[in-house]
Amino acid sequence: MIADRHHAVHVSTGDIFRTAVKKRTALGLEAKRYMDRGQLVPDATVIGIVEERLAEPDAERGFVLDGFPRTVDQAQALEAIAQRRGQSIAPVINLLVPHEDVVKRLSGRRVCRECGAMYHLILAPPTNAGLCNRCNGELYQRDDDHEDTILARLDVYTRQTDPLVQHYRSRGVLTEVDGTGQQDAVANRIAAVLDGRGQ
Repeated sequence: MIADRHHAVHVSTGDIFRTAVKKRTALGLEAKRYMDRGQLVPDATVIGIVEERLAEPDAERGFVLDGFPRTVDQAQALEAIAQRRGQSIAPVINLLVPHEDVVKRLSGRRVCRECGAMYHLILAPPTNAGLCNRCNGELYQRDDDHEDTILARLDVYTRQTDPLVQHYRSRGVLTEVDGTGQQDAVANRIAAVLDGRGQ
């Protein structure tokens, strides 16, 4: 939603890796080992794939990064990539969502095997249970959306990503946004930051 509003490209490292997994590339198979355990994919692998993606023509007019950076080393690599491109990385938005809400959101998520459309059992259910509204494909729960994997991911987040938050806070580019509530409300809070109107 944010990328569309700002005519930018949405770059999701999770989507990039899931595509690689589906295609069974060497990178995809390596990433899958980590993703299935709720662990972060090694920095060198992630940085390389993001730099490749940002070099594509559609990223020239701007991009919204989703799931990257997750560590201070990734942030420093991103700053170097942006500098080479004559761009800056700001603002950095940290969505604040209680862990119990994260578990509810992710464990209820379902994805179409055919077209990749996303649904939520409670927040955005499909018209016909288990089937995609767009293409009638089968919906499934990703391995990394099972509760035990989500809890492992949250533990990794706390240990490895909190220093990243401090990194951006110390540089004065971090804005924390309430990530609870309906999608439109959260998107409006983010848009207000991007448009310089605060939250």
